[in-house]
Amino acid sequence: MNKVILMGRCTRDPEVRYGGANNSAVARFSLAVDRRFKREGDEQTADFINCVAFGKTAEFIEKYGRKGTKFVTEGRIQTGSYTNKDGQKIYTTDVVVENVEFAESKGSGNGGSQSDNGDFQSANSDPGDGFMNIPDGIDEELPFN
Repeated sequence: MNKVILMGRCTRDPEVRYGGANNSAVARFSLAVDRRFKREGDEQTADFINCVAFGKTAEFIEKYGRKGTKFVTEGRIQTGSYTNKDGQKIYTTDVVVENVEFAESKGSGNGGSQSDNGDFQSANSDPGDGFMNIPDGIDEELPFN
């Protein structure tokens, strides 16, 4: 089984390209994932993990992902290699993101998620008042104003 779950912040704005036969989106970004424990003498307290997402998930990341946005991602590790222009073989490791959720939203700590099937779902809601918390910036998608 190859399954990865990460929670971290985008280190930069995602790079999104469209292409292929159906002109689908491909988003590349990296997450700074805090290490759980700090070892004595270690300066680095986070790992910087390269991620790639496709289709609707990539479009969601393009729309809502910015430097500093905290996401929870679910996916799989994929390794590869290529030969650079100097003739050296370069090995790569990426997390192919299949599902992404907001790990927090402004002021509330709640968020939503985007899965491969394109559905937007609430990750957390407050059962006390019966209303779901809506992340900032999706007003234009709501059926009412």
